[in-house]
Amino acid sequence: MRNLFTTFTLVMALLCLTFQNTEAQKANETLIQKALRIHEKALTIDTHTDTPMRIARGNYDVGIRNDFKTTGACVDFPRMKEGGLDGIFFAVFTSQGKCDEASYTKVYNTALHVFDAIHQAVKKNATQAGIAITPDQFRKLAKEGKRTVFIGVENGYPLGTDLRRVEEFYNYGARYITLCHTKNNQLCDSANDTIAAGGLTPFGVSVVKEMNRLGMMVDVSHISDKSFYDVIKLSKTPVIASHSCSRAICNNPRNMTDDMLRTLAKNGGVIQMCILSDYVKKPSPNPARDAALNAIKAKYTNDLTDTQLDALHKERDDVYARYPQQLANVSDVVDHIDHIVKVAGIDHVGIGSDFDGGGGVADCQEVSQMPNITIELVKRGYSEEDICKIWGENFLRVMTQVEKYANQKN
Repeated sequence: MRNLFTTFTLVMALLCLTFQNTEAQKANETLIQKALRIHEKALTIDTHTDTPMRIARGNYDVGIRNDFKTTGACVDFPRMKEGGLDGIFFAVFTSQGKCDEASYTKVYNTALHVFDAIHQAVKKNATQAGIAITPDQFRKLAKEGKRTVFIGVENGYPLGTDLRRVEEFYNYGARYITLCHTKNNQLCDSANDTIAAGGLTPFGVSVVKEMNRLGMMVDVSHISDKSFYDVIKLSKTPVIASHSCSRAICNNPRNMTDDMLRTLAKNGGVIQMCILSDYVKKPSPNPARDAALNAIKAKYTNDLTDTQLDALHKERDDVYARYPQQLANVSDVVDHIDHIVKVAGIDHVGIGSDFDGGGGVADCQEVSQMPNITIELVKRGYSEEDICKIWGENFLRVMTQVEKYANQKN
């Protein structure tokens, strides 16, 4: 009798466990379905990608579905559609070189080439995408079921010392300029370099004022802490950090301190959460990989030709293949979002992936996987309104305010 009772108890326990697992599975499916519904409804924007580096070399078609595993490419229009991403900023990126007139001329021409490549790529795929310079144009393209391409300039280096180029880039469609990159330039100090100007230079001050006048967003990603506070003090409009994270969560000089986050919120600006793994979570030590990467960095100096850039990327990819990095994941990304919301508020955070420029985490390595971020946000209790703000409405608010200020002044 005891054995029969024991058997009955085990059977009932297994049935209860199966029922619980089924209920948990149903609840999980409901959560995912809810997340996908919200993701589809939201106007979604990724405010920083370096895909034009591929496009400008002339051997990458953004209009077809490219395989990430074989190409390493993160973005194209078909995968944007799969991932429910409505709008994307293509960066006109130029690496930092010497600050002299000959170098300024060379990098300026490089920037113009990238601008042209972006316009030609979108024109070629006009049935899938269009370029927007205002939030209204973006909303119109979204209603038509098309992907939207915005343009930003990463690194003010191509401006040289000619203030007129700010308006020239604006007329080419640029709606933000990231003032510098990983080295100091003629505008300001970088977060990843030694102190030179001690913040904004006099020319950098002129550039910020001109951007305010025109209606271009000032991007404070990559710039030093002192440069950031200089911009905040000077700018008459809210500023953006197009692809940055929280320094409290990951101690990297590229990330923003809590005081910077609070200051950004008081300014009315927005930080767009970057998903480049090293900025999201401190990588585990790998001396062999670091030595190999440092050797490549020493081998390839600034002002590289396209052939040299291709060789650099191949050598770097080979190093990462030999020494695989343990990437952060979407949960780590949302840890940053949680912290930013706590410090700065829900109205001051968005998404800026840095895809094709190193961006990507283990479960969101390319653009078709973007819904995974929304799923994690729903898991953590973010409302539909909050998620819509994070995915686009916060950024569009800033863009509208910057545009409105310029219209009033002009």
